[in-house]
Amino acid sequence: MRKRILTIASVVAAVAAFPSVAGAATTTNPANAPNGTHFKSGTASCSDSVTCSGFTLAGVGNTNVRADLSANYSATVVCINGGGNPSDSQHQGTFTKAATTGTLQPKNGNVTVPPLSTTAPTEKEFLAQQTCPNPNWTPKLAGAITLSSFTYTVQFVGFSGPYITITG
Repeated sequence: MRKRILTIASVVAAVAAFPSVAGAATTTNPANAPNGTHFKSGTASCSDSVTCSGFTLAGVGNTNVRADLSANYSATVVCINGGGNPSDSQHQGTFTKAATTGTLQPKNGNVTVPPLSTTAPTEKEFLAQQTCPNPNWTPKLAGAITLSSFTYTVQFVGFSGPYITITG
């Protein structure tokens, strides 16, 4: 029991020490990790450019883990008719980019989670996913592509939810 209390206390202390993006929220759920899991080196954090740090977890036994990052981008899209004129309406277009570590296998009870990052889509990538009400119209950007939100999770195989979640 004493070991479990010390483990929970060290996880809480590590979460409190996380540097994070302004407005980002970090949660750690010890129930979603092998008993005794703790940070060996580094901390989980994500920057404004949607780069999430690498770190090493210890006390994981032989339990595999994976990290996933999903970033949502948006921009105002206007539809241009065949005559080159904009339609009367515009809409907010969206685009999602993802990155994953795939399954990471621990060694000697430790698992190193590498950094993950995404970059904003190019204009061509973004527009390829946009549609207009009339198939003869062409979507065009009416502003910059901006990051709307992101979610970073670290989840152990066999557990019901993520051990670490960072949203921003």
